Amino acid sequence: MLHSPSVLTMLLGFVLLLGPLVVLHEFGHYLVGRLFGVRADAFSVGFGKELIGRTDRRGTRWKLSALPLGGYVQFAGDMNAAGVPDAANAAMSEAERAGTFQSKPLWQRALIVLAGPVTNLLVAIAIFAAFNLAYGKVDAPPVVAGFSQGSAAQAAGLRVGDRIVAIDGDEVAQFAQVREKVVAYPDHLIRVLVRRGDAQITIPMRIAGFVEKDQFGNQGRIGLLGIAAVRPRIVAVGPLEAVAIGVDQSVRVLHMMVTGIAQIVGGERSVKELGGPIKIAQYSGQQLSLGMPAFISFAALISINLAFINLLPIPTLDGGHLALYAAEAIRRKPVGQRSQEWAFRTGLALVLALMLFVTFNDLVSLRLFGG
Repeated sequence: MLHSPSVLTMLLGFVLLLGPLVVLHEFGHYLVGRLFGVRADAFSVGFGKELIGRTDRRGTRWKLSALPLGGYVQFAGDMNAAGVPDAANAAMSEAERAGTFQSKPLWQRALIVLAGPVTNLLVAIAIFAAFNLAYGKVDAPPVVAGFSQGSAAQAAGLRVGDRIVAIDGDEVAQFAQVREKVVAYPDHLIRVLVRRGDAQITIPMRIAGFVEKDQFGNQGRIGLLGIAAVRPRIVAVGPLEAVAIGVDQSVRVLHMMVTGIAQIVGGERSVKELGGPIKIAQYSGQQLSLGMPAFISFAALISINLAFINLLPIPTLDGGHLALYAAEAIRRKPVGQRSQEWAFRTGLALVLALMLFVTFNDLVSLRLFGG
């Protein structure tokens, strides 16, 4: 087992991870806003007091701020970086108002908001595609080569040489897909279709629950069937296939995240599995200590996580803005100013409460606190 990295390494990993990912998220908003003619008053790398900056010919203040944890873009007509409309917009001239975010058609505002999470997804796809192009893809057919001790699959009747065709009706072509269908579902009952010789048979089995520990001692409960795969081979791929695989990998990671949150909400998993900034910093430092490939791969997972979180329909998040735009499209008029203010206040309270909760989770999980 490896020793946990130093606090300095964790802080460095945290800044190197979240800083660029959040800046890229905001740059996505900025680029699409510019495409539609929205002026940006400020683009900040970091939060808080400005350290250095300059104003470009379009009037955008590009600045580096004191707290290097991400950044923000503030469009013309916004009261603050959260996108709350400024009451002073009514006093603007027609030409000035034309460059504000609020003056744009609904579909353009929606695309500007959506651009942030989409950028995070594109970053993850690009990382996965680069790894696929550099290292190739793993080719391991879903054939049973052996069993671990106490294997749930062996107890249910699987045999060496069986080829897994489908799990719960979903086709399986690679052994990695078997793990994806199993790892998030400990104790679930599944139906496995296998080809044995010339026959196909369906075998019901219950996925075993197992507490897995990594090299740093981090642990989590996963599902296992107790099958070793046949020896995989690495196959080189071209650019287009590398991107296609990257898209598929990103979608699968996103599906796993949605499944995990649904299981926590449904009571299948403990809320203790939710992690906050301290746990992200801990994992960032650990991955950074393993080298840049591991750290960059972890960055892809966090980038997808940022996209998912920002798409939640909570006011102050991108998904909350999109929910208000959906209401506007249905009502054929904007949601009232007072209703928007209450929505943003409620959303801010929810986000702060969630941050406090996950931070508390992080603290009690530390060994210092007996976790």
